[in-house]
Amino acid sequence: MFGVWAPGEDVSKLTYYGLYALQHRGQESAGIAVSNGSQIMVFKDMGLVSQVFDEGTLSSLQGDLAIGHARYSTTGASVWNNAQPTFRASTNYGITLGHNGNLTNTDQLEAWLHERRPAEEVPHKNSMDSTNDTSIVTALIATYDDLPLGQAALQVLPHLRGAFSLVFMDEKTLYAARDPQGIRPLCLGRLERGWVVASETCALDIVGASFVREIEPGECIAIDSNGLRSKRFADVDRKGCVFEYVYVARPDSTIYGRSVHEARVEVGRALAREHPVEADLVMPVPASGVPAAIGYAQESGIRYAEGLVKNNYVGRTFIQPSQTIRQLGIRLKLNPLRHVIEGKRLVVVDDSIVRGNTQRALIRMLREAGAAEVHVRISSPPVRWPCFYGIDFSTRAELIASGLAVEDICRSIGADTLGYVSLDGLVAATERPKESLCRACFDGVYPIEPPPHALELFGQDFGVSPNQPPLLIDPDDVHHTFTTDPALHGVQLADDRPEA
Repeated sequence: MFGVWAPGEDVSKLTYYGLYALQHRGQESAGIAVSNGSQIMVFKDMGLVSQVFDEGTLSSLQGDLAIGHARYSTTGASVWNNAQPTFRASTNYGITLGHNGNLTNTDQLEAWLHERRPAEEVPHKNSMDSTNDTSIVTALIATYDDLPLGQAALQVLPHLRGAFSLVFMDEKTLYAARDPQGIRPLCLGRLERGWVVASETCALDIVGASFVREIEPGECIAIDSNGLRSKRFADVDRKGCVFEYVYVARPDSTIYGRSVHEARVEVGRALAREHPVEADLVMPVPASGVPAAIGYAQESGIRYAEGLVKNNYVGRTFIQPSQTIRQLGIRLKLNPLRHVIEGKRLVVVDDSIVRGNTQRALIRMLREAGAAEVHVRISSPPVRWPCFYGIDFSTRAELIASGLAVEDICRSIGADTLGYVSLDGLVAATERPKESLCRACFDGVYPIEPPPHALELFGQDFGVSPNQPPLLIDPDDVHHTFTTDPALHGVQLADDRPEA
């Protein structure tokens, strides 16, 4: 997400450049909303930022403030109607809103919306024709049309649960808000003649804005001709997503003062200490494995080499919306350098193993290129638990590590050895206290109550409330068993519940 208030500047182009810097966070659709002080115009479409906008479109979006969004779908299908920003017309002003994250209490929010506006039609979350959580937030704010937008938002924000970094605006004022846990990043920057908010600091750099500070968890800010104002709508319970440091964020961004690149290099050093191996080359899986591979090479003394060429015109395979596209994308994305690889014992460093598809195809390619040995090192712990806060792995059945030991995963992907960095090693590299990070995908400790459909996934009552300790799911309570067929290099899920 990106937002800018800068009278006299070309805000649509600033937003375009900001979204371009944030393209790694979402590649399915893009949109920009601009206000000229009396009217809001929204333009959005499916595709990359550079595909959706051209010079003519940007020139038609004239105004003093704008917000933009590049979408990565976690709730709602990847279709045009789900592109953001969303828009609602209230009695006295228009509301346009962009959202990064995932809400966990949409059922309650739907019920609340129907109480406030019984005639309001909001498609169910399983529907394909509207973004559920983002549309509901916009619609709920619009029900308080007797209040200014900032006050209306403060009526709604305390009721939201889950991960939400928001940018929104009416005709005259830019707003930004962040959930009390601060799960997704959101920062504030200063232009010579205005202000910028963005999901990551790399977007500030590209438009020439200076970093001011993070938007604090539980904070809502407003920016207009009266200056910048801040309002706290919830107490801080900081739980920033540790997976941002592993994969999601760009390496040239900083999160709470810590360079993402430096954090990843330090994870690589920890990985070399925890999982040493005799080898000829340390080789990254580009591009997200590069910093950790540098750290591994530095710590181990093994020579670093580029052994894979990446096709930069193929999107990030992890965030594509379908398994078929993911598998096709893996083969299109990487190609081995045979003269570098042939006859060598390789340490291949990657950021994570989620489903195992990338690594399985990659190791097959490396062996075909003549690699003598392939030792895989992963710069995150095993991903064993679903994420309900905005990362696209929502069931344990999707996660290869949820039911397999490391040795079994090693056999499944075809590696000679496999080593993951420890959770303590990862946390130490972030230079943040462990209790201030959400590690749920690694350790099953959920800081916010999961959504109701999690009951179906796990067959138990989570019973989490703000006054209770974080949720820890006991693996023994999960009624799923997994078996591996090495010949198929895959994972099969068997469910022993009678009703399955």
